[in-house]
Amino acid sequence: MYALFDDAGKFHAGRLMSEAEASVQIELDSGKRVKVKTANVMLRFDKPAPAELMAQAQALALEIDLDLAWEFAPEAEFGFADLARDYFDAAAGPEKQAAALLRLFDAPHYFRRLGKGQFRKAPEETVKAALLGIERKKQLALQIEQWAAELVAGRCPEPVREQLYRILFKPDKNGPEYKAVVEASKRAQRAPLDLLTAAGAIASPYQFHWQRFLFDEFPKGTGFGTAAPAAPAIKEELPLAAVRAFSIDDSATTEIDDALSFQGLGSGSVVLGIHIAAPGLAITPDSALDRIARDRLSTVYMPGWKITMLPDEVVQAYTLAEGRDCPALSVYFTLDEATLAIRGAETRIERVPIVANLRHDRLDAVVTEAALAGEAPADFPFAAELTFAFRLARELKRRREVVRGKPENFNRPDYNYRLERADAAHEPRGDEPVEITTRRRGAPLDLIVAEAMILANSHWGGWLGELGVPAIYRSQASLAPGIKVRMGTKPAPHAGMGVAQYAWSTSPLRRYVDLVNQWQIIACARHGRTAALAAPFKPKDAALFSVISAFDAAYAAYNGFQQAIERYWTLRYVEQQALVEIDAAVMKDGLVRAEALPLVFRVAGTESLARGARVRARVTGIDLLTLELHATLAARLDAEAEVAAAAATDVPDDEDEAAPLLQLAIEVDEAEPNPAAAAAAPAAA
Repeated sequence: MYALFDDAGKFHAGRLMSEAEASVQIELDSGKRVKVKTANVMLRFDKPAPAELMAQAQALALEIDLDLAWEFAPEAEFGFADLARDYFDAAAGPEKQAAALLRLFDAPHYFRRLGKGQFRKAPEETVKAALLGIERKKQLALQIEQWAAELVAGRCPEPVREQLYRILFKPDKNGPEYKAVVEASKRAQRAPLDLLTAAGAIASPYQFHWQRFLFDEFPKGTGFGTAAPAAPAIKEELPLAAVRAFSIDDSATTEIDDALSFQGLGSGSVVLGIHIAAPGLAITPDSALDRIARDRLSTVYMPGWKITMLPDEVVQAYTLAEGRDCPALSVYFTLDEATLAIRGAETRIERVPIVANLRHDRLDAVVTEAALAGEAPADFPFAAELTFAFRLARELKRRREVVRGKPENFNRPDYNYRLERADAAHEPRGDEPVEITTRRRGAPLDLIVAEAMILANSHWGGWLGELGVPAIYRSQASLAPGIKVRMGTKPAPHAGMGVAQYAWSTSPLRRYVDLVNQWQIIACARHGRTAALAAPFKPKDAALFSVISAFDAAYAAYNGFQQAIERYWTLRYVEQQALVEIDAAVMKDGLVRAEALPLVFRVAGTESLARGARVRARVTGIDLLTLELHATLAARLDAEAEVAAAAATDVPDDEDEAAPLLQLAIEVDEAEPNPAAAAAAPAAA
């Protein structure tokens, strides 16, 4: 006697060896004996042999027309043997009964399983819907097959092109476009990015990086829309400050956040005024403009273009433009002119006359250390103010370095990018000629502005803490390796800057954190000791922690994009200038830093060289999609003694300088189902 049984949805047949009340023992053709519950025995038979029965049943099952079987099936519950007798003949033997069982079990869209070989036909509407779904899956599988074939042939289907960035960076692994790329990559034995590039899916390397960033951070576009709210007017009457303030920015700067003024030069007591644009006087928390700023969190900068945090009309309403009396949040420091000791500080809300917007790119050549020290002619505006400001800035820096424990080294230049293009009103195309110039870090005008802003941010941070008003602070516990700058809502030392506390507050037109802190500072200026009750954000306010979390993520993404797009333009510069060799200094693990360009890259042959060794690298290739420069060692440029000296004076490398800038989310998984195979077996789907 033989038996056919169900084992977790799979059917087996074997010799019936023994039988108890609730179970039987069956010997399979392999000789293995298994214990099977009596309820799972579907069919008992004397012949044919188990292997022969299963082979015949599987062949007969494929011949059963499901539509016809569904028509034959009774409305009430029935067994597979009943259907076999109705469909085949009244004397249907074990082979045909087993065939009916296999076919019924594999067609749940036609027949519902009720247990122990019992079934009920599905309603007609259910069958039609299921068949429609199966057909759709079949057609989708065929579509995937067609798209994959086109990609292998070097053509990119439009649906794949439209989903390009989602496929590469945030894929829906059940999406047909993604499956087509994976299947094509397997067939062509090519990486997805290489395959899509060859198929013409990427218009240009620049557009690839730009559109990828927009996909990640600005999926709704960079515009503010026609319904963007206008800049609200500042309703309160503000007093006019008796100062002549001036700003110092780059010529391309439109968001002029800060300005300086000096009173009492030559009198022994000087009043330094630091004046910050005050959009916080008009933009209120939870207003339409606040929601826009909170959504963007910061202005995004890149060569030749920027995405502002606020609409341009709003920026122009509050920017510290020359020739206007601008609403400002000012802090005045009274200084001893001889010793530069700070005797007092006062914060005011007022209108400030901005008499000039100085541009450092036009003045750097004349506002030099020699000119400010009286060793060269001081033929530039605000010479007396800038001379005092530079003296003060150097002293403030010296004091911070005492706290910091070591001096700040500016041994690398800043790099400026200028694109030669006729249409500056639209984002770059990516093929414009690019000029890269250097600017020494810590140049006088830079130092003046930087130290003034550090002073204001540190002072306001301390004042907020004294009044018990929460704010968003940046802190660093120590300068030990691995200790990073963190953001929090309580004042804490910033070891890297050498200050007791530091709260970003001087760029409210382009950083949301600064706007939040400005609201808190305004409350302090208006209410003094009771400011904690009137400030928009209260102690332990969850909204502040939410801002910190969102800002951290956005700021990191924006900075990452800026680094990537600046690297793109640097590689374009190498191409445009046809540079075949680049002088560089060895960093570590085969990485080198170019001496005259903002570029870190790998050079084959430098892995064993000491840190600081100067080399000449020969450029062998550039990939603008992956932002890689390929190079080999052409020559050594120094002696061992020079290497030791360079290593002793160099500063540590930034941790993320050599991090890959292009990381794809798409993976070609060998276990990915084959769409063609899925199409061949629609019933199993």
